[in-house]
Amino acid sequence: MTTLTVSQINRYIKSLFDEIPPIQNIYVMGEISNFKHYRQSGHMYFTLKDSSSQLKCVMFATDNYKLKFVPKDGMNVVCFGQIGVYERDGVYQLYVRDIQPKGAGDLAVAFEQLKAKLAQKGYFDEDIKKPIPEYPEKIGVATSNMGAAVEDIKNVLSRRYPLCEIIIVPTVVQGDLASKDIASSIRFLDNLGVDTIIVGRGGGSIEDLWAFNTEEVADAVYNCKTPIISAVGHETDFTICDFVADLRAPTPSAAAELAVPDINNEFVNLQGLEILLERNIESIVQGEEARLDYIMKKSPLADIDKLFDFHSSIIENYQKTIGLYFENILKSKAYDLQKNSAMLDALSPLAVIGRGYTITEKQGAVLTDAKNVNVGDSIVTKLKNGTLVSTITEVNADGN
Repeated sequence: MTTLTVSQINRYIKSLFDEIPPIQNIYVMGEISNFKHYRQSGHMYFTLKDSSSQLKCVMFATDNYKLKFVPKDGMNVVCFGQIGVYERDGVYQLYVRDIQPKGAGDLAVAFEQLKAKLAQKGYFDEDIKKPIPEYPEKIGVATSNMGAAVEDIKNVLSRRYPLCEIIIVPTVVQGDLASKDIASSIRFLDNLGVDTIIVGRGGGSIEDLWAFNTEEVADAVYNCKTPIISAVGHETDFTICDFVADLRAPTPSAAAELAVPDINNEFVNLQGLEILLERNIESIVQGEEARLDYIMKKSPLADIDKLFDFHSSIIENYQKTIGLYFENILKSKAYDLQKNSAMLDALSPLAVIGRGYTITEKQGAVLTDAKNVNVGDSIVTKLKNGTLVSTITEVNADGN
């Protein structure tokens, strides 16, 4: 009897599986359990199960990188692939090449998953939304430079507010490279210093618009310091970019209308303000004229002569009061002067001379001591009337 090795048996069974066409391209429906995604290799391992059985599954990184959503335990899916045998362990499993959520498309599931994730991170919070500038000087547009969307935006902006400069950054808005290019254009315009950014494209299927449903674009919009208006697709289309942006417009044309004021309306408003200002000024002038008229009729200014006479009498009274005040001061000062003069006269040497006394001087100095005079000196004696000049013939210094 032939004896086979374990490897030979497993290899033989694998070859049998590989030669069964019905299981080479097969769809299998079930619920995911024990899902594991190994980040280092990128491979996914899980089990599909129903109420009575289960099937091991593997999806290699070369296939699962195309998934738009993240598989999770408990999710009902339809897997496409082939049944094969893993020789090393001797088990058969489903080698998955694609996964579709049961009842909903993979893009719809991916959309809801990312939406829930970003909502939890606060990307949609209203209190972080930035206001759109009312009178922008520069508007940046991140969209394809071909097609109706960019032309609509340019036409609306030029018609409504020709004072604004339009900066268009040609951007890939569909395909595998679109998300990266959209995010790059947003960052470029943010660093350029524009006042408002419009990002978007025209309508299309969910697949066409999918670049605006990626986390890469959501991060770029969330981290942008410039206010962003999202205008992706038609009015019924909603993308992740719409939820993160500061303002969502139903169409690219509507985004342009929301970004700038209508200059014609501004002219009308200015004319209305001009009329209102003129009326207010006229009303103020009329009010002041009425107030002045009242003052002229009811106030003392109504009879200027009486007012003048009244103040003239006040001034006259002040003059009399001041005159009396100064007259009293002068009398007081004259009395003081007479008093002080009498005191000075009493103390004056001339007054002493007038009473019979004399003053004797030698060389202009008053003599008070005989010791200061010598025989032969000339002295002057002042009398009440006149002076005597004498020559000393004898000096008696002891007073005898």
